[in-house]
Amino acid sequence: MDFDLSQDHELIRRTVREFAEAEVAPVAEELDRTKSFPYEIVAKLGELGLMGIPFPQDYGGGGGDTLAYVLAVEELTRVDSSVAITVCAHTSLGTQPIWLFGTEEQKRQWLPKLCSGEVLGAFGLTEPDAGSDAGNTRTRARLEDGEWVIDGAKQFITNAGTDISGMVCITAVTGEEGGGAKEISNIIVPNGTSGYEQGEPYRKMGWNASDTRPLSFSECRVPRESLLGQRGQGFKQFLKILDIGRIGVAAMGVGLAQGALDQALAYAKQRVAFGKPISKFQAIQAKLADMSAEIEAARLLVYKAAREKDSGRDFTLTAAQAKLKTGRLAVRCTEEAVQIHGGYGFIEEYPVCRFYRDAKILTIGEGTDEVQQMVIARALGA
Repeated sequence: MDFDLSQDHELIRRTVREFAEAEVAPVAEELDRTKSFPYEIVAKLGELGLMGIPFPQDYGGGGGDTLAYVLAVEELTRVDSSVAITVCAHTSLGTQPIWLFGTEEQKRQWLPKLCSGEVLGAFGLTEPDAGSDAGNTRTRARLEDGEWVIDGAKQFITNAGTDISGMVCITAVTGEEGGGAKEISNIIVPNGTSGYEQGEPYRKMGWNASDTRPLSFSECRVPRESLLGQRGQGFKQFLKILDIGRIGVAAMGVGLAQGALDQALAYAKQRVAFGKPISKFQAIQAKLADMSAEIEAARLLVYKAAREKDSGRDFTLTAAQAKLKTGRLAVRCTEEAVQIHGGYGFIEEYPVCRFYRDAKILTIGEGTDEVQQMVIARALGA
């Protein structure tokens, strides 16, 4: 068992860390304060090949593996969660469905643009009455004259309403199966399609520089060929997509916790109280030590999930464990970082204030903690 990263993996970690510190860190506070989408940063990430890391080079991707993608997400989140979730949602939720379930024609149409960052992809699953109970989808699509006619609404959707958003893949009820069960399918809807509208962005606790908004569909028509994969396979498809997405969000949890530790340690070394740096006080040292130990344990769990996926093994359990562990850890570490900063931790100019606000969603998005516990218990046979 080798815990060391390969030279290629070390290279991507170093490349993304240098980019995040040079390009993202100087503007992160302003982007958050003004709630401005990071268009220039996304364009630069595309130029570096970081918007399509785990997809084949034949389709414009980076040809990397899941671990490479995890490293990139972790390093971005160390500095700013809004940029990280933009990449994460685009890769795991926007592009992954096309790669996994798309026809060759759909892949040729969308993957090069998505992997280059020319356009962003989004995934529309959550609805007002379908969050954790994802099977309760009410958006409907009917076939009419060779087209899917879609009516319904989605909420909390990331990347769907920017100037460079290209498409959203949505779940919709396309009929009924035996016993009256819903037949759920996935359908690709390009931005600009008549009848597809993006609502106003939400006012959020965190992730202020990312795009999150509701979507509505009213007599929205797309060609029959917009169906993603087989009709009626939507439920199985999005469960697989969510499993993959959890690895990315878990990497965000590790990155955010690490960023909080970095900030707390640096501050503790330079903040003087009672004649010496507060890093010399045992109470502060205990906080830093606990954060460090838990981050390292969580990081290994995330890397294990990535390696399981890359080796073709079942990674559902490990991904859920990693998502559960890292979301809670991010909340705890950012809180401790604020505490170490004292009153300054409550001031927006200090990154830990933003980190604290950004952390909570990691226990909710991509499946709540309670859903992760359910997935883990089922995998254990409980």
